[in-house]
Amino acid sequence: MKRSIAAAACVLAAFTAVSANAEVISLNFAGLDGDAQELVLDYYNGGTGSLGSGPGTNYGISFSDNAIACSVQPGGSCNSGGLPTGGNLLFFLTGDASTMNVAGGFDTGFSFYYSAINNPAFVSVWSGLDGTGDLLATINLATTPSDPGSAACAGGGFCPFVPIGVAFEGIAMSVDFGGSANQVAFAAITLNSDVPGPAPAVPEPATWAMMIGGMGLVGASMRRRRVKVAFAA
Repeated sequence: MKRSIAAAACVLAAFTAVSANAEVISLNFAGLDGDAQELVLDYYNGGTGSLGSGPGTNYGISFSDNAIACSVQPGGSCNSGGLPTGGNLLFFLTGDASTMNVAGGFDTGFSFYYSAINNPAFVSVWSGLDGTGDLLATINLATTPSDPGSAACAGGGFCPFVPIGVAFEGIAMSVDFGGSANQVAFAAITLNSDVPGPAPAVPEPATWAMMIGGMGLVGASMRRRRVKVAFAA
């Protein structure tokens, strides 16, 4: 039987209509209730998640109603661990994809970390909202290793996470995160860069001077709104 991610049943232009925000934005879903597997919804659109967490930073980014934030091991509600930038992972339990909409658009590149230990998956970058318009890029995601016994993974099967990204031309307004439900996890979703993670800090002038001078489905029990992970053989 396949192991699954979840342990329970249970993304207006800033300048003009043809100009995207060039700021590197990395989402780690840390402000959402990952223990209770909260839907992301409008958390990054100046609103809240499904359980009222937020508001998050208003990036003009929203997610479809099957995109879930989930906490990892040790003690988290998903069968995963070792998130490279901390926070919560993103996954979905229904449908064949979850969708991120970016009303102001983004360009240059798109990147993230992922784990898919049983089934391959995919990510598609579109010029229109809700997976419409021109297909600007597709990333085919191969299956990844599983190392729950490592210290970093702390018992989580969907671990380690693998970095991947793509450069593209044009302005994108949505992304589909696709594959088999409950079988692929995403982390550090990054816009305007083909390398995942937060944008590197720019040293202050004084710092430069110093540098010149001298890195399956689930079975579980609910308890205090926490859903405990269950490993399947």
